[in-house]
Amino acid sequence: MIFVIDTSSAVSALAILSDSGNVLEEAFVPARSPELIDRMRAMASRHELSKVAVATGPGSFTGLRVGVAFGLGLAMGLRIPIVPLPTLSLQAARSDTQVTAVSEAGRGRVYHLVPGGKAALGEPAEIPKTHELVGFVAPATEAALTAAGHVFRPEAELRSFGAAASTMLASASEVAYGSLRLEYMQSFSAPRA
Repeated sequence: MIFVIDTSSAVSALAILSDSGNVLEEAFVPARSPELIDRMRAMASRHELSKVAVATGPGSFTGLRVGVAFGLGLAMGLRIPIVPLPTLSLQAARSDTQVTAVSEAGRGRVYHLVPGGKAALGEPAEIPKTHELVGFVAPATEAALTAAGHVFRPEAELRSFGAAASTMLASASEVAYGSLRLEYMQSFSAPRA
């Protein structure tokens, strides 16, 4: 069984996948919810895990650290592999068609990834309107994006979080425990040399 953890955005998403990629269980918990750790423990304890996958951002320092620290500790403790999954690519994998993936960045900003582009940070009006949006954002951010002329792809037309993770895991590589690289908010706002 593979435990997938994404605590990088406005909603924490968790999934248990069979080794063949079938989604057995999913949970969605508000970001920074006091029940998040208990929910992760409960899901992990009900299954014999063979691998852990964690969303690596972009995201907030605290949000990313909660999920990655839990996943890394679990993987190390069980001596099983860990796999990094970029947050925006994970959101984009929920769609069969090209979409712009979005994730909460705070202060009215949004991380976004347009097809064929690189992850970027911007205000709702700065995000290209070439594709429908997919992603976990706070209600206020969703309203701001909609007010700026963006359209979200309907949830009914998307893969589940677990199915998207399964799709990505088919080609994702395991990494050494000490080499997980995370993308924090600061890495997008700091001037580039």
